[in-house]
This record gives sequence, C-alpha cells and structure tokens, in this order.
Amino acid sequence: MDFIVWLSDNEGMRNGPVAVVAAAVLWGTAGTAGLLVSADSVALAAARLVVGGAALALMAGSGIRRVLSPGLLLGAVAVAAYQLCFFAAVARTGVAIGTVVAIGSGPVFTGLLSWLLHRRRPSRRWAAATAAAICGCAALIVGGGVQAAGSTSGQVVSGVLFALLGGLLYAFYAVTAARAIGAGGESNAVMGAMFGGAALIMLPVLVVNGGVGWEPRGLVAVLYLGLGTTALSYFLYGRGLRTTPVATAATLALAEPAVAALLGVAVLGERLAPVSVAGLVLLALSLAAVAVPEKAARPEVRVPAEAGASGVPERR
Repeated sequence: MDFIVWLSDNEGMRNGPVAVVAAAVLWGTAGTAGLLVSADSVALAAARLVVGGAALALMAGSGIRRVLSPGLLLGAVAVAAYQLCFFAAVARTGVAIGTVVAIGSGPVFTGLLSWLLHRRRPSRRWAAATAAAICGCAALIVGGGVQAAGSTSGQVVSGVLFALLGGLLYAFYAVTAARAIGAGGESNAVMGAMFGGAALIMLPVLVVNGGVGWEPRGLVAVLYLGLGTTALSYFLYGRGLRTTPVATAATLALAEPAVAALLGVAVLGERLAPVSVAGLVLLALSLAAVAVPEKAARPEVRVPAEAGASGVPERR
C-alpha cells in the first residue's frame, strides 16, 4: 500500500529519470516472460498491448475525455504501428539487427522531433552520451548474433527500413505524450488515451492470429506482459515525462536491452561474449551520464559603465 501511495505522490516521483529507468527495467523483462508462452510473436505482442492498453484506460477513467485530441489519436496509431513494424523488421533481419536499429534510432529521432516541435535543442552531453549508449546497445546485442538465417540482402534492407520506421513511430508517440503532459494533461490520462486506443486497434490483430492460448501458464505470462511490462511501465514512463525531457527519457530507456541481457544470463543460462560485456559497460556509463542533471547555466553578469568605482553588478 505504501508503494502505491509513493507512486501516486508527486513528491515521490519528482526524480523523473528514476521513473523512466524503472519503466525500462520492466520492458527488459518482457522477453524472458514471453518465453513462457508458445505463441506467435505477433499475437503475443497484440495480447500484451490489448491487456496493457485496457488497464491504462481503466486507470485513467473519465480523465481520458479531458485530454483526448487528434494528436493523441495519432499517437495511438503510432503505438500500434510500432509493434507491427518491429516484428516485420526482426522477421527480415533477425532479432539482433532489428532490435539495434529500432531501439537505437528511437532516441535520435526523439531528440530531433523534440528539437523541431518543442524548440528544445539537445545538449552536447546528451548527444555524446546518446551516441555512446547506441554503440553500447549495438555491441551488447550484436554480440549474440548478426542476421536471421536465410535472409537475403533485399530482406535485410527492407527490414532495416521497417526498424527505422519503428524508431520514428516510437519517437512520435513519446514526443506526443510529453507534449500533452507538458501542456497540463494528467500523465495517467494521456497514456490511457494513447494505449487504450492502440488496444482497440490491435484487438482485431489478436483475433486474426488466433490468440495466444489460454492455458494457466500462458495466461499468467500474458497478464504479466500486459499489466507489468505495459500498464505499470508506461504509468511510470508518463510520470517520468513530467520532469524529464523526452529526449533524455528516450536515451534512458536504452536500459531495456541491458536488463534483458542480464536476465538472459541469470535466468536462461545464456553467455555474454566479450564484445557484449564491453557494450553493457559502455551502455551503463552512458545512461549514468544522461541521468545526472546538468548544472543550470549561471546568469550572465555585466557591470554597467555608470556604476563607476562602486562596481555594483547588474544582472540581466
């Protein structure tokens, strides 16, 4: 109970980067949880979004009506389309390349869209740390594989394009949510509107793909994927966006593949190649650099000529 009160308290969530990283940790557990279900990956992603989106919409309640806008409806379409683009990418390129391109391009697109739409130019430290984090992410994932067996060069090219589109879609709905929250919208309502709409879009996809099988083990996995790695994670992500610039949040979200890799070692008995270990270290250092708040620029001080010998400074 105390944990729920802490989550609901503005003071408890003042540290936005902590909330964003917590969301990324939950996202990183999705792959391991998904292994409990022997279902089509597209159907599993649809089930996850339907359950999680419905939960977020229920949490928001009537607040959705107060924030609903054409922008958030487009954000809902982007949330659903991202899932389809991501799975289209990994089917053509393999998990390694598809994940690196989709996840790695997300922060870059987010920074650019934030600059274009919000006039918030990313700092040099953000740019350097993001570039290093993307390199670390690439080393971490590519260390485990390169390309799907049997993929032709044409399929790989089309898969990379799908992954880039996925990264752009992620950036669009992240920036859209941040803009709505920054304009005064309740974060719960904003996320409920976007993901509730995406759940409605993905429901036919789930039906067409025949569901995921509802044996007890599969039901538990689907509920965790929907409620834990979607509903709770985006609840936290929305809270984090209240005080964290969206470009910074997108970079911090790169903690997701690091958590997934560590779970693979601890739970699934996988091994990390040396290049993956180096990538994990580089990624961790980069995320730490982004998470530490930058010092605000000191106001410029000028001494007017008429101050004379008194030298009383005047701030402008």
